[in-house]
Amino acid sequence: MLETRAIVIRLEGNEALVESRQGGGCGRCDSENGCGSGKLSQLFCTKPRRFRVRNEANAQVGSEVQISLAEGVLLRSALLMYILPLMLLLCGGALAGLIAQDAASADGYAVAGGLVGLLLGFILANRLALRQRGLAVAQPVIASCTDSACAAREH
Repeated sequence: MLETRAIVIRLEGNEALVESRQGGGCGRCDSENGCGSGKLSQLFCTKPRRFRVRNEANAQVGSEVQISLAEGVLLRSALLMYILPLMLLLCGGALAGLIAQDAASADGYAVAGGLVGLLLGFILANRLALRQRGLAVAQPVIASCTDSACAAREH
């Protein structure tokens, strides 16, 4: 389970807009066993990140909350958005290069086929991402409130 802390900025129905200042990674960046990816993200991402999450804990504006994302969702999303278009780019280029009539035009065909494959890859990735967005398991959720005011409302 991937987790991060955030502050609720705005409520929108059963969802909340939250802001997270915590760097990326697993949260073990300060220990010697950590990989340091959080330090790298702090270098390049200085603005706080805002994103929409399901508000299953009934958190209120200003509450500090723990956000959770199911295992594997991030990896599947990365594969979908990066690997699928790349694979279709390579396949499109290879197939178009094979149908060229002569060796002089093979490079032009390969470039055109690669661009068509890349475009189709992005379109397909976008459609699959929209379908995945509707799945409850693929969405981040407020797992719990970590501040005392929110904890008092839960009881």
